[in-house]
Amino acid sequence: MPAPKHTDPKPHTGPILFEEGDFHGVSDGLARDPQYNDRRLIARRKLLALGKRALPALKEAGATLECRTSLHNPSQYNGNKVTRLWAYLTRAKADKKELKSILGRDLAKDLDSAYKNAYLCIAIEAEALEVSMRIHPDAWYDGQNLKKRVAAQGKAELLRLLNELPGFQLKMHDWQGEWRCGDISPERLEEFLGYWTPGEHSFAVVQRFPAPKGARGPALEEGAAEHMESELLRLVPLYRYTAWSEESSYLFSS
Repeated sequence: MPAPKHTDPKPHTGPILFEEGDFHGVSDGLARDPQYNDRRLIARRKLLALGKRALPALKEAGATLECRTSLHNPSQYNGNKVTRLWAYLTRAKADKKELKSILGRDLAKDLDSAYKNAYLCIAIEAEALEVSMRIHPDAWYDGQNLKKRVAAQGKAELLRLLNELPGFQLKMHDWQGEWRCGDISPERLEEFLGYWTPGEHSFAVVQRFPAPKGARGPALEEGAAEHMESELLRLVPLYRYTAWSEESSYLFSS
């Protein structure tokens, strides 16, 4: 069944402060409860506001993106539960059009779905905030672009970009392995790339800010949203290296 046409709510206005209810509404006991849709909508609007607020700085840093958010109500598209709310920051329409012209109609099918592009992400879960860069298995062309760029240029540049991101972790799909950015060795990156297959495994560079119930700590303080925004900006060089664009065009290189 095709997904419904995506419509975002109006973004939150004013200062962005996370509250207990933002986490509570996506907890296991409430994730399926439609009575909490309004509470989850509040959190969704905050993420949308934060994502949109970051767009000008991201563009200035060389990443022209657009922002969308995930559904806040349980439905068939999220397994009838909302355990995570997030904002995607993904390539803008003009860049999607350019990529579609290269891929062709069949390969570019559903490219408008945000997760079928490499994307930056800010998210809320029941016990954490998150900032990440992700390539879903279905965004195989961005994964393939990265794989072929590394094959053409070697691993040194990717290794440098990853190790300029202390606080983040490189992750593959649901594997338990840990590649901590800042101290990834050439051998460890070689290990990762040896296993990772675009179209089969996800690729993610993730920073999580623990916010367990009863000890939300800094997540509820002024400045939490601003810190997430600054961490998001740190991912731009890696995103520009990874995602297909005219400056990073390796998709069909031999």
